[in-house]
Amino acid sequence: MIAAPRLTLTLTAAMIMVAANVLVATTADADDDPGVPPGTEASATAPVEVDANDPDLKLPEGATLAEPKVLDIKQVVEEQGGEERREDTNADVKFALQAEVLFPKDSAKLTGEAKARIASIAEEIEKQNATRIRVFGFTDNLGSSAHGDVLSRKRANAVQGVLDAELNDSSVTYEVRGYGEQYPISPNSSEEGRKKNRRVEVSFPRSDG
Repeated sequence: MIAAPRLTLTLTAAMIMVAANVLVATTADADDDPGVPPGTEASATAPVEVDANDPDLKLPEGATLAEPKVLDIKQVVEEQGGEERREDTNADVKFALQAEVLFPKDSAKLTGEAKARIASIAEEIEKQNATRIRVFGFTDNLGSSAHGDVLSRKRANAVQGVLDAELNDSSVTYEVRGYGEQYPISPNSSEEGRKKNRRVEVSFPRSDG
């Protein structure tokens, strides 16, 4: 007869410990820097198929539908070989340039071809009248993590420097980060995948016009 109260007490204590752990984890995550790059958050799963004729879907008397929402539609255009990738959504434009077309191997020194490609991105930034620009560098998982962090940051700084010179606009602000091997867009198990992961991304808001 005494076992039931003890079980209740044990479960209650366990629930308190779990809640405390969740609270601590949430607080610690808020202090991490750099944070998750925008656009890498988990997306919603595919909608569940429903029967439009199901009587349970009818609205109760007096009920109304919620306000309509505009879905964030993404359009992706990738050059053959994936050297350059452009993503357009309702809110943002993102360019991803593979490191091979920007830098020599294991280097943060831009090539002549790279500067021309970055200049074309600057033209799009001006077209969108964007004044907030993110420049994020990424690497594959070869070599040490620390080396990847430093290299990706140097490469992001190099791209930002060209953008700044091309735009020559003091009202433009930049967010420049190096994420190293974090947030791959392709499996690192093959050279093809690693090549896609070695990249610099430039993103900015779309204009309303």
